[in-house]
Amino acid sequence: RTVDLIIPVPLHPEKLKKRGYNQSEQFAIGLSIGLQKSYSAVHLHRYTNKESQTRKKRLQRWQNVANDFYLKNENELTNKHILLVDDVLTTGATLDACGQALLAAEGVKISIATIALVM
Repeated sequence: RTVDLIIPVPLHPEKLKKRGYNQSEQFAIGLSIGLQKSYSAVHLHRYTNKESQTRKKRLQRWQNVANDFYLKNENELTNKHILLVDDVLTTGATLDACGQALLAAEGVKISIATIALVM
């Protein structure tokens, strides 16, 4: 099934303000243009501004992002196939937490895309 909507893994607004950009969002915008599919940075959001996961161990990463994402206007995602975009896949904790939030919308199907895989 073709993708209906491309959604990047969001940064908390404070982190976005400090960094100035969301690299996952930039990747998602490029995919949106290349695939000629709609893109949204307004549906998936992050509750808290947490420290980077880069120095955390596997279990700590999962605990750090569990229940950290939520949806706005979830009815707009009903029965959509969403391409969830992140910059790097390390343990899958962030993508899993985002996916759990997205699955709150009825009939959602999720695919993922990342720029890099760290093993």
